[in-house]
Amino acid sequence: MERERFIIHLNVADFAVAVERMSDCRLKGRPVIIAPLGAPRAAVYDMSEEAFREGVRKGMLLSAALRRCKEAHVVTAHFQRYESAAKALVQCALPYSPLVEMCDLNGHLFVDATGTSKLFGPAPDVAWRIRKAVRSCMEADPIWSVAPNKLIAKVATRLVKPVGEYIVEAGDEAGFLAPVPLPLIPGIDRGELHSFHTLNATCAGHVALWSEDQLRVVFEKRSGSIYEAVRGIDSTPVLPVTEKQPRIAATHEFGTDTHDPGRVFGALYPLTEEAGRELRRRNLAARHVDVTLGYSDGGRAGQRAKVDPATDNDMDLFATAREVLNKAWSRRVRVQRLGLTCNQLVRKPAQLSLFEEAEKTRAGNLISTLDAIRERFGTASVQMGRTLDAFA
Repeated sequence: MERERFIIHLNVADFAVAVERMSDCRLKGRPVIIAPLGAPRAAVYDMSEEAFREGVRKGMLLSAALRRCKEAHVVTAHFQRYESAAKALVQCALPYSPLVEMCDLNGHLFVDATGTSKLFGPAPDVAWRIRKAVRSCMEADPIWSVAPNKLIAKVATRLVKPVGEYIVEAGDEAGFLAPVPLPLIPGIDRGELHSFHTLNATCAGHVALWSEDQLRVVFEKRSGSIYEAVRGIDSTPVLPVTEKQPRIAATHEFGTDTHDPGRVFGALYPLTEEAGRELRRRNLAARHVDVTLGYSDGGRAGQRAKVDPATDNDMDLFATAREVLNKAWSRRVRVQRLGLTCNQLVRKPAQLSLFEEAEKTRAGNLISTLDAIRERFGTASVQMGRTLDAFA
């Protein structure tokens, strides 16, 4: 029988704004927008609750944001400052568990309090103590939740934002999620939300009525992830702060910013080749592919998709990455940087399938042959035609 898990999620709402207010007390209580000043088409990086209520959103053009919130005070982004504050947040939680995972520089933190009750009491008491420590050292008031897994804990804090707390008991996951609007469920992207809207499904409970086979008709490879997400199924562990989720990343910087699809999609394939070679070298396969775009105005966009089954094949990775890029690339602003990341890495099975499809066998042999040629004569010795536009 599995031991019941107690996962704490802490979220300092509008983290960048909270950090800036620590540095300048005059910003407290005022609408604040964080944006990279000086860029010709600067986009909003973060905003205060006051600005949010006026209609300002992350990724919005600064000019449009200021039309909605004319009284906003604009502050340039200080990423090193946010990184230092995020590390301080981790230090507030480390005394209570060795499993503290910093998700990003946006003030999100997971703490695994499973098995710590004899030392520190119930998990809600631990969450309250960490909150008290954060308020003392950072003058910030984090939202917190306690739940059986990371997905449920994250949704719970989203429900009580900007201030509050939430506790979800084990066994209540599906019932808790049933009335939750789909945009609050992690991992469901904008395109999938649009598909659900056309199907008149607005909350997790609506989607939970469908089987995985029914979801597969519309969402194909993503059906398994969606099936689990709307039911609150998540076995993802909380990683210690010293251990990062294993991943393989590759980035392409365009010499001149571009919005030419030929150059952007042409640059994507070499990234999948680079990631595929590294996966094969480590004898690993990827379950998830992330694609990120960096725009010339400082804005960023990204999407993720599940690879089913996990693969190290360049062509399979590219097929998934191309779909992800299509979803992520929604702005007309020129692209400055393209990134590809392979996540959820798993060991490849030592024993191959006895009845493996002939087409897959041929594709695998082709990839192995290309690897051998490039290892002997260099990576530029063999190139795919679709990559030539990227370097034109």
